[in-house]
Amino acid sequence: MTDSRLLRGAVLTFDDDPGESPVPRPDSLRYWEDGAVWLENGHIRAVDDYTTLAPHVPAGLEIVDYRGKLIMPGFIDSHVHYSQLDIIASFGRELLDWLNDYTFPAECRFAERAHAEEVAERFLDELLRGGTTTAQVFCTSHPGSVDSIFSAARARRLRMLAGKVLMDRHAPEALIDTAVSGIRDSERLIADWHGKDRLAYSLTPRFAPTSSREQLDAVGGVLRNDASLYLQSHLSEHRGELAWVAELFPECRDYLAVYERHGLVGPRSTYAHGIHLSDDERARLAEAGANIAFSPTSNLFLGSGLFDRIATREAGVVTSLASDVGAGTGLCGLTTLQGAYQVGALLGQPLTAWQGFYRLTLGNARALHLEHCIGRLEAGHEADLVVLDLAATPLMARRTQVAETLGERLFALMMLGDDRSVHATWANGRPVHQRDASDTHAAPSRRMAHSPT
Repeated sequence: MTDSRLLRGAVLTFDDDPGESPVPRPDSLRYWEDGAVWLENGHIRAVDDYTTLAPHVPAGLEIVDYRGKLIMPGFIDSHVHYSQLDIIASFGRELLDWLNDYTFPAECRFAERAHAEEVAERFLDELLRGGTTTAQVFCTSHPGSVDSIFSAARARRLRMLAGKVLMDRHAPEALIDTAVSGIRDSERLIADWHGKDRLAYSLTPRFAPTSSREQLDAVGGVLRNDASLYLQSHLSEHRGELAWVAELFPECRDYLAVYERHGLVGPRSTYAHGIHLSDDERARLAEAGANIAFSPTSNLFLGSGLFDRIATREAGVVTSLASDVGAGTGLCGLTTLQGAYQVGALLGQPLTAWQGFYRLTLGNARALHLEHCIGRLEAGHEADLVVLDLAATPLMARRTQVAETLGERLFALMMLGDDRSVHATWANGRPVHQRDASDTHAAPSRRMAHSPT
C-alpha cells in the first residue's frame, strides 16, 4: 500500500553552500512562497511550486496545509551526548571539573538499562521537538546505552549515528572498560546495528586523555577494517585539556597528532570543538577530510573559548554545527544558531541566516557523508522535514511582519526562535512531532478533487 501525501507551504532548501555574504550565492538555494513537497513511502517524490506540482498528483491525495509556515529539511546535529540530558544547565564549572562533578556521575546511572531506555526516549522527544531528525550521538561506556538509543531511533524510523564511549583510564571505575572489552563490545554493537534500517555506528573514544595508547590503536584497527564506520571524539576544547594531553602524550607534537598516530583522522571522523587549533593542525585536518563539530552554546557556557569559524573555513576544514548537550543550552538547532552568531560576532565574523540554515541542513549532511539521502528537499531523498512557524511568539510575529525580505525573516527566526518555532517535524515521511494538535493557525488537511493528468 502506498503511503503518500502532499505538504503545502513556503518551501526552502539549499543545493550548495551559500557563502558568507549577506547575499547568497546564485543557485545555492531554492525557495517557493507557495510550494509543495510530495512524500511517498518515506521518500520525497517531487518538490515544486504548488500550482506546478498539484496537477500531477493523484486525485484524493491528502494535502497537509502548512500555508503560513516554512518547510525545510530536518535539522542535523553532528555532535551530542544523549546521556547528559539530565545535567543540562548545571552551574559553574570548566571542562575538566564539569566532567568529574556532573558528567561522570550522570553516566554511571546508565548501567541500569531501564534508565538508559527512559532517557533515550526523552532525548529523542526533545530532538524532534527542536526540529532535529538526525544526530551523531555519544552514548556512555555501557553497551546497553547504545542498544537503547538505537532501539528507540529504529522504532521512530529515524536516521541516527551513535556509539559506545571507549574509555579505559582517568574516569570512575564504574565507567572504565579495557582495550579488549571496549573493542569486543563495539564489534557486537556494530554487528547488531550498523547499516540496519537508517542507523550507523560511530566508534567513540571519548577523548585522548581517557584512552590508553593500546585502546586508541585498537580503535584504529577496527576503523581500517570497515571504511563505512564513523568515528567521533573531542579535540582542543579547553586549554587545560591541551596541557593534560601534552603531559600524557609527550611523544606527539600536538593534540591532533595523538589521533593521527593511531589512524583515527579521516573523512568520516568528527572531532567536537576544535577551538584551540594551530594553523598546522587545521591544514592536516583539511588534508584528511575530517570534520570539526562547532558547538557554540557549549563553548560559551563552559567558557572554553571562541571557535574561529572563518580561519577554519579558509583552511579548507570541513565544519558542522552541534548542540553538544549537556554543556550546551538546548537541543533545538535554532538555539545552536544563536550561539554561533554570538561567537562569530565576538570575532568580527557574524553568521548570516543563509549560512546558518545551510549548516543545519545540507552542510551538516555533507559533513557526515549523508548528502545523498538527507539534508535537502530533493526527489529521491528521505522525507525528513521540519515545519517552522515564523509567528510562534508575539515578538516573532511582530518582527517578521515588518521584515521586507526572506533573508531578514530568516535572520529573525534564527535569533528569536526556539522549539516553539517548530510547528511540526516529519521523519521518514511521517509526522513525529506536532507542537500543538489544536493550533488554530494550522489549516486542516484537505483532499484534492481534480482528476490526475
